[in-house]
Amino acid sequence: MRHGVSVPCFGTGLDAALVADWAVAAESAGWDGFFLWDHLFAFSPGPVDVVDPWIALTAAACATRRIRLGTLVTPLPRRRPLVVARQSVTLDRLSHGRLVLGVGIGGGPFEWDYCGEQPDAVARGQMLDEHLELLERLWTGEPVHHEGRHYRVAGPDWSAVCYPPPLQQPRIPIWVGGTWPGTRPFRRAARWDGVVPMRLDGNWEVADTAAVAARMASLRTGPAGGADAPYDLAVPGETEGGDPGRLERYAEHRDAGATWWVEAVHPWRYGWAEDRPWPLAAMRERIEAGP
Repeated sequence: MRHGVSVPCFGTGLDAALVADWAVAAESAGWDGFFLWDHLFAFSPGPVDVVDPWIALTAAACATRRIRLGTLVTPLPRRRPLVVARQSVTLDRLSHGRLVLGVGIGGGPFEWDYCGEQPDAVARGQMLDEHLELLERLWTGEPVHHEGRHYRVAGPDWSAVCYPPPLQQPRIPIWVGGTWPGTRPFRRAARWDGVVPMRLDGNWEVADTAAVAARMASLRTGPAGGADAPYDLAVPGETEGGDPGRLERYAEHRDAGATWWVEAVHPWRYGWAEDRPWPLAAMRERIEAGP
């Protein structure tokens, strides 16, 4: 099982340089992945620094050599397929093939309804499916002519050619996020390269990992196929660097089917409240402690 850290793209004092510095610290500490949230706004009122995850991950790619980098997760329905194709390939090639693209439909009105984006979750799911299918075609570097329900890349006697293709073949790995226990996100995830489940009603347990692993195995032997292809199950969790019990916890999730442990390094685990400083030092300390 591999181990990664997941950090917010916002926080008082957070900028792209700090994100790159954290990625270097994560690589030095032995983590296998460094993942950044993708939000437009912080989860609290007032002026809180927010970085663009793609620019911040570019800085991280330039500062690291081994660690995998990615978003967990990017809400693709509020991004244009051609722009995502260019950004993702550029970052994949810059990082020498280390990019993972985590995707989802997003949630919360403040990044959708209030910004003039699609407010309906079902419609966003349809947009996500079409976006992913189009993105995979754009990544080939071959001519693409697409006239879909939500996206158009077509003209009279014209097709889009997004060249060059990514270094990773057959494509940049796509991990699909979803709230467990759900249905649609996991059916969608079965068609791609990995799943990133989460719970909104409590901590992630070994039984959850086992249940998701069983669900994905069942779905991937169905019409979606691909049961023999490599597939990632990235589970969320929180451990302390000096706690010897963390190794047993990792092993339990690994044995239940997880391929990645994603350590959630966020301010709320340190008791952050709006009247307190952002716990940047504590977050960095957990990163530096390693898996």
